[in-house]
Amino acid sequence: MYSLKTVRSFSVTMLILFFFIPSGNLRSVDAAAKEAAVPVVGGKAKDFQLATPKGEKVSLSEQLKKGPVVLLVLRGYPEYQCPVCTRQVGQFIANTAKFKKAKASVVMVYPGAAKDLEKRADEFIRDQSLPENFYFLVDPDYKFTNAYHLRWNAKRETAYPSTFVIDKDGKIKYAKISKTHGGRANAKEVLQALGE
Repeated sequence: MYSLKTVRSFSVTMLILFFFIPSGNLRSVDAAAKEAAVPVVGGKAKDFQLATPKGEKVSLSEQLKKGPVVLLVLRGYPEYQCPVCTRQVGQFIANTAKFKKAKASVVMVYPGAAKDLEKRADEFIRDQSLPENFYFLVDPDYKFTNAYHLRWNAKRETAYPSTFVIDKDGKIKYAKISKTHGGRANAKEVLQALGE
């Protein structure tokens, strides 16, 4: 049998926990670890190798030998072609000369389920003429997206739209991860990060 003093002490402790630790701020250890692994400014970018829809392999490490890399993570095909992604890619292509001047490669990643991903990627990029320093890569079954902890695992979602500027040494100089469809990096911000 518990004494009245023990019961009161337990009740007071539970009240303190209930009122002073907001439940919205409690996170699992896994969630905290995942958040910590998201690429951040000053961190080292993980190397990766992906392919274009036509099968040409492109790796981050090879691109970094040429100069800095602008990494654009798009939404891929969340059951439709994202109009915000289309605008963002168009804006970056419109600034091709400035990216060339900065000796930067622009690497765009189009994530999604492997089935029909190349076909959907072709549909997305079909009306764009990619400059020589731009690379459009597919991420079948989210291997890259998961490795970078950018998977937006919800209905009709794929990846958090994200932009990184990675210096030749592999260090991240600029990072912007949007938890919505908008709020993305624009070419001007990225060019400033590149020193242009």
